[in-house]
Amino acid sequence: MNQFKALTYSALALATLSLSSCNDWLTEETPGTTKVSEFFTSLSTAEAVVNAAYVPMTWEFGTTYYPEWYFGDIVSDDALKGGQDINDGADLRELENFKANSDNEILLGYYRAQWQGIQRANLAIDEIPTTRIETEGDEAEKQAKYRDRYLGEAYFLRGYYYFRLARMFGGMPLIDYVIKSSNQWAQTRSTMDETLNFAIKDFKRAENLLWEKDKYSNEELGRATKGAAQAMLLKANLYRADYLRNAGNETEAQKYFAEAAKWGEKVIKSRQYSLWPNYLDNFRLANENGRESVFEIQYTEEATSDYGGEGYTRGTMTTILQRSRSSAFGEAGWGYDRPTQNLYNEYEAGDARRDETILVPTDEQIETPAQEIYCGDRMLNRKYAMYNDGANGGIYKLAHATRSPKNNIQIRYADVLLMYAEACCESGDLPSAKTALKEVRDRAGLSPFPYTAVIQGQTVTFNDNQDDLRKAIRHERRVELAMEGHRWFDLTRWGIAKETMDTYMASETEEAKELYGTFQKGKHELFPIPSKEIDLSGIEQNPNW
Repeated sequence: MNQFKALTYSALALATLSLSSCNDWLTEETPGTTKVSEFFTSLSTAEAVVNAAYVPMTWEFGTTYYPEWYFGDIVSDDALKGGQDINDGADLRELENFKANSDNEILLGYYRAQWQGIQRANLAIDEIPTTRIETEGDEAEKQAKYRDRYLGEAYFLRGYYYFRLARMFGGMPLIDYVIKSSNQWAQTRSTMDETLNFAIKDFKRAENLLWEKDKYSNEELGRATKGAAQAMLLKANLYRADYLRNAGNETEAQKYFAEAAKWGEKVIKSRQYSLWPNYLDNFRLANENGRESVFEIQYTEEATSDYGGEGYTRGTMTTILQRSRSSAFGEAGWGYDRPTQNLYNEYEAGDARRDETILVPTDEQIETPAQEIYCGDRMLNRKYAMYNDGANGGIYKLAHATRSPKNNIQIRYADVLLMYAEACCESGDLPSAKTALKEVRDRAGLSPFPYTAVIQGQTVTFNDNQDDLRKAIRHERRVELAMEGHRWFDLTRWGIAKETMDTYMASETEEAKELYGTFQKGKHELFPIPSKEIDLSGIEQNPNW
């Protein structure tokens, strides 16, 4: 097992030492309590608290399931909910069909996990600089470099949790200290732009302190790196530019498109990353944290994992959630996250990525049609379900009934290339945009831009201009990153969620249309702040909710 994975989970308990709140009326210390000042006495304790700050990123199951692809895939035009039937996972069905309210338990679980991460990162940021180094000479210099790196990881993680909250819920309270009392729960929301800027500042601090990927030992792979921070500076600046454009501030938007391109260029020129020759190599267990991986959430095999929620496992629920309910492939799963016909039709002729992303079971492989065909959709997501090569290749046998060792890839190099292409396109550097786009399409064996192809059953010609290049990059993001949890967030930041979802739903089955609600522009681009959190903090709800 990767040593970092093991240490991350073993550090979980240590993170609680100063995170339990107390009220002012408590005047005496609890017997046996360790003070923070007594804990941070060595580099190993700093490492342990940073490791614990990674842990909420792995959470996807508390009182209910809430993996990020619920939002990125299922709420978008890429996937339908799936499951045993329409009523299986009612909270998710409401999210999928724009009928959810602020009491949705999935939103609550996701929201709270990110704030747990922020609290733990704040503890690390507060205390690591005070960690004593009780040695001299070369060893002291080495330990100081590690201490700086751990601090960089903490800044990266805080920025990452804030970024995830911002694109889901909008502007957040900006808290850069450890909350120690319920008297500090009342907070005021900042704007979306301020929240993104807060995350960007953290990523810049992290980029200055972190190491390049090749400086980490094999046992440490999975930690945040300089390249991961640069990729997030690319991504967060791109989101900020899109937000400003959607708000009508094109002049400011152009500044951040150019800033995004600058950080994307740094990742590319670092030569720390490259595309796997074969697309499917990204999703093989043996290739985790490999050449194309910029940052991924770490999971590991654990036969003794608990069936409980937060913190009771080292594995992911995603694999069992996404596998077919049929036993024809081996161990049956739960059948969630069904690729749509609309996504299937987006692929060009000869694009092998389609069949490496989407599995279409035959009639013989479907045992219980009522449970395995959802609103007319029989298709399955291949990427995280750990199917072997070929439609009849079987599946990876899990050591635990529900927990999988498959890491979740948050950023890979192809994503960086396409974000860089987008930033260059929007800032007017069309040659650089076309070069980055070509690298992604070359691996898929497809023609470079400009080109003509059949997409959604229609012959589409992309001419050599900025507008068509923008459309080509957006098309490429959809097929390259399909079923990896990106699509919904792309649609909302581009400001095209309303028209895209309405067009998509018009092409869906009558069964799906009956469930679908009305997408309201100016409302459904963000999810509602959970009502329980509003009761605790008093922050303002999102518009129209």
